[in-house]
Amino acid sequence: MSLARLVPAVVGLLVLVSACGGADGAVAEDQVVAQGKVINLSPDQKRVTAEKDNAIAALVPEEVRKTGKITIGGSAGTAPPLRFYATDDKTPIGVETDIAVLIAQVLGLEPQLEVSSWENLFVGLDSGAYQLGLSNITVTEARKDKYDFATYRLDTLAFEAKKGGTWKVNAPADVAGKIIAVGSGTNQEKILVDWSKQNEAKGLKPTDIKYFQNSSDYYLALESGRIEAYLGPNPTAAYHVATSGKTEIIGSFSGGGDIVGKIAATTKKDSGLVKPVAEALNLLIKNGKYAEVLGPVSKSAEVTSI
Repeated sequence: MSLARLVPAVVGLLVLVSACGGADGAVAEDQVVAQGKVINLSPDQKRVTAEKDNAIAALVPEEVRKTGKITIGGSAGTAPPLRFYATDDKTPIGVETDIAVLIAQVLGLEPQLEVSSWENLFVGLDSGAYQLGLSNITVTEARKDKYDFATYRLDTLAFEAKKGGTWKVNAPADVAGKIIAVGSGTNQEKILVDWSKQNEAKGLKPTDIKYFQNSSDYYLALESGRIEAYLGPNPTAAYHVATSGKTEIIGSFSGGGDIVGKIAATTKKDSGLVKPVAEALNLLIKNGKYAEVLGPVSKSAEVTSI
């Protein structure tokens, strides 16, 4: 099934409130400035809201519709601006949570935002504990065996390193012999491992791949020189570059490798939810709510249900 539309892809930073400007990295109470925009970090998000669409809501499976709510899982390990904790250290906020809430509102359901580890996010989808996953989930061929997808932005990955160096990443050979951190069980880990194997097959040094518990640990390791780069989602790298002032992006590429990588709202295969979720996303794109959440954009990508 394909519900293709042309929609904006996320390539910049989350803009939760943008009335004021200032110096990047400036912090004031529950706010921080990134790319001249003031980002709200408090639990009181004042989120963009959407109205229920009766026609789309009618597509939701009856067993979900009659509960009046939808449980949406997301990883606790995702970094700003995608999904992270507010300043109370317990309220999930960010681009992914805002989109999740909008989808639920279009479907006429109360969003129940749950937090898990990356691995348990998929366990929750498998068991039915989560009916929907929004957490920078890349569509892969292997995942298609178990899940349905409604894509909503491009998957762009970035190598982030300390500012001022000369090293750039344009091809697999550029990571040979380097010490690079990456999230365990992620699509970017698979890509980095594959690149390292390709390099070894050509007689080059393997990449020394490191893993840490939290995104803050990666950045501490980068600052101290224990790693030479961190490979992660481009939006998180762009956010950290803007707010820290200590790092820079030294290379970016599609998370899909040779094909265009896409990020998707994810449901258990054949649960019946992917069609209404895809329709909700398309409506949010059409009525401008999607753009309100994401702020300035500069590329397009097809959004489909798979």
